[in-house]
Amino acid sequence: QVQLVESGGGLVQPGGSLRLSCTASGDSLDDYVIGWFRQAPGKEREGVSCISSSDGTTYYADSVKGRFTISRDNAKNTVFLQMNSLKPEDTAVYSCAADRTLCGLDGMDYWGKGTPVTVSS
Repeated sequence: QVQLVESGGGLVQPGGSLRLSCTASGDSLDDYVIGWFRQAPGKEREGVSCISSSDGTTYYADSVKGRFTISRDNAKNTVFLQMNSLKPEDTAVYSCAADRTLCGLDGMDYWGKGTPVTVSS
């Protein structure tokens, strides 16, 4: 059983940066694909970024490509999401999830509870 805890969310002005962390306990994240997802008020959850367990291959949604960077530190059992040039439309609750084989909205084995991000002046 894997427990995931997100941190690093908060209020930031447009154009600012935040770094989210997803820290795991209960198992090593070495063998898991990790994804970041977000859900804005009144909207469906959407995928933001994923990172593979093997070679560190990454995926980004078009809306965040070039602004967000996902990375993992297996020694710390943590995955990060560096978010730069934030826009008001990035406002959402951000959650991380883990799975041994795939990254997607459906089928992830473990989910964190999320951390809120608000981009506003």
